Amino acid sequence: EVVPLDGVDRDEVAAALGALAAADPEPNASGRALAAAFTSPGWAPTWRAAFSSARRYSGAGFGAHGDWIMGAPNVLLEAADSGDGDERRRRAAEVVDAQSRQGRRVLLVARTDGRPAPDAPPAGEPAALVAIEERIRANARATLDYFAAQHVTVKVMSGDDPRTVGAVAGRVGIAHAADPFDARHLPDDPGELAELVEETGVFGRVGPQQKREMVRALQARRHTVSMTGDGVNDVLALKEADLGVAMGSGAAVSRAVAPVVLLDSDFAGLPPVLAEGRRVIANVERVANLFVTKTVYATLLALSVGVLHVPFPFLPRHLTIISSLTIGIPAFFLALAPNDCRAVPGFVERVLRFAVPAGTLAAVATMSAYGLARSQANVSQAEARTTATITLFIVAMWVLAILARPTDFWRFGLETSMAGLFVLALIVPWSRHFFALDMAPRGITAGAVAIGAAAAALLELGWRASGWLRPRREPDAPSCG
Repeated sequence: EVVPLDGVDRDEVAAALGALAAADPEPNASGRALAAAFTSPGWAPTWRAAFSSARRYSGAGFGAHGDWIMGAPNVLLEAADSGDGDERRRRAAEVVDAQSRQGRRVLLVARTDGRPAPDAPPAGEPAALVAIEERIRANARATLDYFAAQHVTVKVMSGDDPRTVGAVAGRVGIAHAADPFDARHLPDDPGELAELVEETGVFGRVGPQQKREMVRALQARRHTVSMTGDGVNDVLALKEADLGVAMGSGAAVSRAVAPVVLLDSDFAGLPPVLAEGRRVIANVERVANLFVTKTVYATLLALSVGVLHVPFPFLPRHLTIISSLTIGIPAFFLALAPNDCRAVPGFVERVLRFAVPAGTLAAVATMSAYGLARSQANVSQAEARTTATITLFIVAMWVLAILARPTDFWRFGLETSMAGLFVLALIVPWSRHFFALDMAPRGITAGAVAIGAAAAALLELGWRASGWLRPRREPDAPSCG
């Protein structure tokens, strides 16, 4: 919508807008909207000033058709010529306020006398206001709701009028949108700035340097920050953020500095990126727990037989069936499963906090069952190894059950199928012969099962009650099972 100010011809303003849009070789979203709405009159520019986030205006001269600038109303009105234009400025301020509160972006078009000096405010005569409706994508609300569900806080930092930014942000559910903050009043103290940025959701009139400082302020509060932008004024913040995301339709320099570029310029492309990143990182940690637990108990078992001078409690084929059913096959499926657990520092510490006690308990339980079987004169070495295999499988299966949480239908099916395959290996004659499994007397086998169950109970107790197995994460990180 174009609102000419008193005494200004609408057709002349429309022609000037079409000429300004045509004179810009790299128009932003506002310039493209103007080009679509107004036909160029074919005026040849004699000079051109590209839009600058520092100046907050652009302009061009068209010889006999006059010199025109267009930009932020607050900047151009403050520098406007005094005198007869006072009433016009007052009228312009009223229109800006009314349009901004409706969530529209408002630009001021003004006449100037020649090209404005680059280092001075542009003194011009306000001619008209252009109100541009902010078109919200149909999937915007769903995208932001997804981030909220994933404990990702979304903040808006825009160079537009705070009233406009707040109105648009409120329509898509951004927190604290009803109370937008004017970045011209940001504190200089880093501590005060960090507190303000953390507590406020919407900012308007934000300059490029301020965007960078706001990113730094959030990082100082130990937040991982992703910055999404499409303009030259976003470049500093895109470089400073932990992850910069540029729009494919944005400025070339923003695409050059951002590690991620959304080719379709659709913010809705980010939820799959977040989901995939979390799935990969969290599942790597989950699978690492399985493999490192095996490394711990295998190492302790090797040390134990060396100290005790007893035969190793397993044949290679025994370890093959245990590793396949409790680690190899389950790890393949768990690595591909969805996982919303947020990545936080401390990967090695968390893995060791789980794997060392779990692997130690598995080794102790295995050697206990092995020693029980070897203490009986009527138990052969093959039967003693089978006894140790049963105990270790029970403990390893419970380790898998803990790491596969939260348990749902397919995870429960995975666990029960692995247990079922082990039982089949014990009872089917062909597989029992192939894996060299020789069942000990019932009393010894029952003892092996009891030792394994007791170790599994201790694992569960450590997981649920004492916390000695639970990985340490940041207080506000989502639960990972």
